[in-house]
Amino acid sequence: MKFKELGLIPPILRALEAQGYTEPTPIQAGAIPPALKGRDVLGCAQTGTGKTCAFAAPILQRLNADVVVGPRYIRALILTPTRELALQIQESFQDYGRNLPLRSAVIFGGVGQQPQVDKLKKGVDILVATPGRLLDLQGQGLLDLGRVEIFVLDEADRMLDMGFIHDVRRVLQLLPEKKQTLFFSATMPPEVMDLVDGLLHDPARVAVDPVSSPVEIIDQKVCFVDRGNKSKLLAHLVEELGVKSALVFTRTKHGANKVAGDLTKAGISAAAIHGNKSQTARQQALSDFKAGRVRCLVATDIAARGLDIEELSYVFNYNLPEVPETYVHRIGRTGRAGHGGTAISFCDFAEQEYLKGIEKLLGKKVPVVEDHPWPMEVLEAPKDARGRRVNAEDAEARPAAKERR
Repeated sequence: MKFKELGLIPPILRALEAQGYTEPTPIQAGAIPPALKGRDVLGCAQTGTGKTCAFAAPILQRLNADVVVGPRYIRALILTPTRELALQIQESFQDYGRNLPLRSAVIFGGVGQQPQVDKLKKGVDILVATPGRLLDLQGQGLLDLGRVEIFVLDEADRMLDMGFIHDVRRVLQLLPEKKQTLFFSATMPPEVMDLVDGLLHDPARVAVDPVSSPVEIIDQKVCFVDRGNKSKLLAHLVEELGVKSALVFTRTKHGANKVAGDLTKAGISAAAIHGNKSQTARQQALSDFKAGRVRCLVATDIAARGLDIEELSYVFNYNLPEVPETYVHRIGRTGRAGHGGTAISFCDFAEQEYLKGIEKLLGKKVPVVEDHPWPMEVLEAPKDARGRRVNAEDAEARPAAKERR
């Protein structure tokens, strides 16, 4: 199937072609036709499946078909959980809408609001926003959501995880009752289904890529290694495997800083990205990584959510996540759009229970790398002064956070 078979107009088809898109992904093929007809859409899909195009292309086409005469106002609102994802979605609207007379803008917290307010005052058709900054500017009377025609809620389950669900409900109260709603979530927990039931009317349901889908095309390995040797093993593998770009996941913000520092000392360019970094620093790190100036981007889970990085061949789990589904989200950063990739996980003695949970979800064992230079020698979990088991990463991060405060 080709994009032109989905009913998209030539200006959008030309823009997609300029981006190198010729054949739609399953989520695009399933969501674009009903969205073009004005139907609500419920999409169950992870980041990396092409869902931004699945909602951006029909929004651009529908708004372009009914051009507003006079001052512009917000006609489409895309609500998304993180700053990075908001920026990427806005870039996509600019790319796909380059041949159309529509104007879009993005707003998010962590930076000064005035440049964002100035753009809003000039008038925009499409607004991409994170919940906090959106409610803040609306509360100041600086934007009006009363005439929104199309509403997109992206990564609804992550909104829930990050504690934004109450903000989402507040935003919904500011929108007109009559509108088209496009709703996307990688998973559908009960709280998300409650939102779906109250928000969508007879939606077209499009489900692609169940939670374990990336597993089949990604080469997964696990290295048993003591916690104190993980940085050495990481630097060794990056060099030995000739890794050009890798995303490295850590459990804590302190851990991300430490790992990035260890890699830099080993002569490997690295940058950390997490919630304590300023928005400017995060954007710079991401920009450097995408441009190849930085080989390793070290991130916490929330900071990495929604990052769409093309041709990322390696993901390293420096710390294994406690929640098995998080592992699948992480390794899904590679293997995008059907391409292969490699995910290498480090597992110390205390993390073995997490590995068991991951293997249970996958329904198979993760192959073990036997011949690396730092095999695991410490065969007991760390304990506190009272003899209770502790998570060493958390124990190290707490004093670091206290010192920073």
